[in-house]
Amino acid sequence: MRCRIAGLLLAGALSGCANGPALRGTGDLGVVIERATGSVQVVEHSGRTSLGAVPGLGDLSHAHVTYSRDARYAFVFGRDGGLTKVDLLTQRIVKRVIQAGNSIGGSVSQDGRLVVAQNYQPGGIKAFDAETLELVSEVPAEYALGQFSKVVGLADVPGQKFAYALFEAGEIWVTDFSDPKHPKTERFPAGKQPYDGLVTPDGRYFMAGLFGEDGIALLDLWHPEKGVRKILDGYGRGEEKLPVYKMPHLRGWAMAGGFAFLPAVGRHEVLVVDTRTWTEAARVPVKGQPVFVMARPDGRQVWVNFAFPDNGWVQVIDTPTRQVVKTLAPGKAVLHMEFTPRGDEVWVSSRDDNRVTVYDTDSFAVRQTLPATAPSGIFFSHRAGRIGF
Repeated sequence: MRCRIAGLLLAGALSGCANGPALRGTGDLGVVIERATGSVQVVEHSGRTSLGAVPGLGDLSHAHVTYSRDARYAFVFGRDGGLTKVDLLTQRIVKRVIQAGNSIGGSVSQDGRLVVAQNYQPGGIKAFDAETLELVSEVPAEYALGQFSKVVGLADVPGQKFAYALFEAGEIWVTDFSDPKHPKTERFPAGKQPYDGLVTPDGRYFMAGLFGEDGIALLDLWHPEKGVRKILDGYGRGEEKLPVYKMPHLRGWAMAGGFAFLPAVGRHEVLVVDTRTWTEAARVPVKGQPVFVMARPDGRQVWVNFAFPDNGWVQVIDTPTRQVVKTLAPGKAVLHMEFTPRGDEVWVSSRDDNRVTVYDTDSFAVRQTLPATAPSGIFFSHRAGRIGF
């Protein structure tokens, strides 16, 4: 009798699977932003294939994606203030809310229960329940009476906290959501016009790049009472800064062999910083103004893409020698790169050629090309397990 019941239960389970999505894991899934159509293409990197597209995500001209704790759901933040929860397995929208007038990204809390959006308009951050996308609380970026700042560089950090920079205010704020409905915020002077931010992979240091001056603002989250320290102060002193056609991004920064590789604002250089002392160790001349400076997961290589007019190129830096060892031409308007979890391959988007190119990172051979409509950001689900992503 027990065997018969078990057989019936198994048959029912299999029948249910036949009516739903095919059984598969989520560890090799990801999305490619198709900015022209307001959709995301769901992809898997084990076989380098596209699984389908999810439309209806609004303005994705500047979009960011982060993942639920179990890596099944992608949270897509759009320029129009839209926050959309996408089920990667069923390839459908679970819920979508318009939470601001202009938004550029967000992150997920350490325990996975909160999704926090950073907003240009109105300035500030908002916390949502990751399950329902119901608003839990918000922190307006009012840095002076009646004055609100754009929020940039939001990163989740340990202890249910989020660190972020305020562009007009010239400050770094750290907000504690241990009591989600009553967040507490600390404020730190940072410098002129912080334009982006990042947290080190161990979650200890938050760094904000400064657009209004040469330098980086560094906050030790273990010792916030010491305040913000200025590093790389005046790295371009005495040199003429070039026109900046696209702001560098720090979120994909490179940590390799005890050194950080960072884009220099308005220069054709990658800055190398000794993370033991946070002092400049070297500069690597590159083909254009860097936008993303990203390390292969093992740290042996750093891949760099560039702002217009050099945005059809990608260069690879060998970290031991700090020399450019390869220059690639993936296509017109390279906007983003994403490594597979162990770094054997890298996916590169070429917006104006409507394709994504997959490279072998050892041989630099092209392993696959995938059609995509004006692709920009590429985001794999292993980000779910990383601090600051």
